[in-house]
Amino acid sequence: MFAIAPIGGLVALLTTGTHLSVSSGIGFLALFGVSVETGVILLEYINQLRATGHTIESAAIEGAVLRLRPVMMTMLVATLGLLPAALSHGIGSDSQRPFAIVIVGGLLGALLLSIFLLPALYVWVARDVDKLPEPEADFGESS
Repeated sequence: MFAIAPIGGLVALLTTGTHLSVSSGIGFLALFGVSVETGVILLEYINQLRATGHTIESAAIEGAVLRLRPVMMTMLVATLGLLPAALSHGIGSDSQRPFAIVIVGGLLGALLLSIFLLPALYVWVARDVDKLPEPEADFGESS
């Protein structure tokens, strides 16, 4: 997912005709942080499912389905919060608009691809001999 987010940010810059600048570079740094956070949320949940006895495939599918809402909400909060800045053309928008365009475009692209691509990559890479975390005592109760 770390590699997916910059693609969306670059496509958003290209689509809007915005140049790569210091402001958009800082947007990429923020984008990396949010996209890594959502990836950790999803992978940790899949690992917890595997620790409780699920197979790799069923843990990846169930984890993607059950963590869709938290991942989507994490990304949409940042996206909707920065949408006015990404669409602005007023005074001072020269510095904030590239920052917001990168984050909005990157998060929209990462949201679409992370729910499908990350679990597929997990199934491809994970093995039955992987060391998993200890299952949490209240793991099944809060879902």
